[in-house]
Amino acid sequence: MTSRPGGRSARVREAVLHAVHTELVERGYPGLTVEQVAERAGVHKTTVYRRWGTVDVLIADALDHTRETEWPVPDTGTVEGDLIAIATEVADTFADPARHPLPVAIVVAALQSPRAREAKRAFYAARHTEAAKVVTRAIDRGELPPHTDPVELIRLTCAPLYYRVFVTGEPVDRTTAERAARAALTAARAGLL
Repeated sequence: MTSRPGGRSARVREAVLHAVHTELVERGYPGLTVEQVAERAGVHKTTVYRRWGTVDVLIADALDHTRETEWPVPDTGTVEGDLIAIATEVADTFADPARHPLPVAIVVAALQSPRAREAKRAFYAARHTEAAKVVTRAIDRGELPPHTDPVELIRLTCAPLYYRVFVTGEPVDRTTAERAARAALTAARAGLL
């Protein structure tokens, strides 16, 4: 299938990937089928089989597509403000009943599918690299020690939130997000990263 920006191929891909997200949330990885995705997307199943072939490829492409979506890097003027903005976005996503089912479903799918696991790893690696720009700016402004690992500071900022969501099942909120960001920043300023 030839891909033309804005053409039929792009519209089909958008419809199919949206259907993957919806089906994944509603049915989970074990219940996801190419046939159901095709029906929800309003395309013939042979189109889906020809382009994607399997459920694992569909999930991986959906994650790759999300990774390609532009994400605005916060720029509040301080590293503290930027880290809080990043952590707050994570907390807001998982606190929102309309938004949290998809990332949860993707993580669960990645536990069951090597291809989805690799796509999830690539998604988070790209997102962390993008978010790490706030740390690089802070180093350039003299807010952090020059040897600070930008990606590790982003990981340390977000890790307590993901721990609550995926390990303990505790809720996350803006207070938790701010505390996580400030704790990570304290470690970075102490030269631990």
